[in-house]
Amino acid sequence: MLDLQGYESSILDGALVTLQVALLSLLLAVFLGLLGALAKMAPYRWARSIATLYTTIVRGIPDLVLMMLLFFGAYMAETFRGAIMAVDRGEMEAAKAYGMSGMMAFRRILFPQMIRHALPGFGNNWLVLLKTTALVSIIGLEDMVRVSSMAAGTTKMPFTFYMTVACIFLFFTAVSTGALKLIERKFSIHMR
Repeated sequence: MLDLQGYESSILDGALVTLQVALLSLLLAVFLGLLGALAKMAPYRWARSIATLYTTIVRGIPDLVLMMLLFFGAYMAETFRGAIMAVDRGEMEAAKAYGMSGMMAFRRILFPQMIRHALPGFGNNWLVLLKTTALVSIIGLEDMVRVSSMAAGTTKMPFTFYMTVACIFLFFTAVSTGALKLIERKFSIHMR
C-alpha cells in the first residue's frame, strides 16, 4: 500500500471534484451537441449557420481556453449529427405519416435508433473529456491532479502521488468503458 502521507482524503476529495467536473461537462456537452446536431440539419439557414459558426469557433480555439464545456459540445454535435444521419429517413417519414409530432417522432423513433450509432463516438468523447479534466488543475480548481501536485511538492514524493492519480483515472476509465459496453449491448439487442 502506498504511503500518501495523510493526503488520502484530500486526493479522494479531488477525485470527487474531477468526477463532478467531468459529469457536469458531459451534461452540457450532450445538450449542446444534440442542439448543434439538430441545428445543423434544420431546414432553416440561420440555424445551420449558427451551428456551423459554433463548431468552427470551438474547434479553432485551444482546449484550455474553453476548458471542456463548449469544446466537447462541438464534438458531441458532430457525433450526434452522424448518428442522426445513420437512421433511415423513411423511419421519420413513416412517423409523420402516422401523425406523430416532430418531438414525438424524435423521442420514439429517431432518438432510440440514433443512440446506437452515437454510442461509440459518445464513449470516446466521454473518455477524452474525463482525462481532460486534469486541465482544471491549471486554473486552481482543487481536483485530484492539483491536490496531488501540491502533495508531491510538499513531500518530495511525486511518483507516489502521480501514480495514485494515474490509478484513479484508470479506475474511472475502466468503469466507464464497462458501463458503455453494457449500454451498447442494451441498444444493440434488436440488431442481433
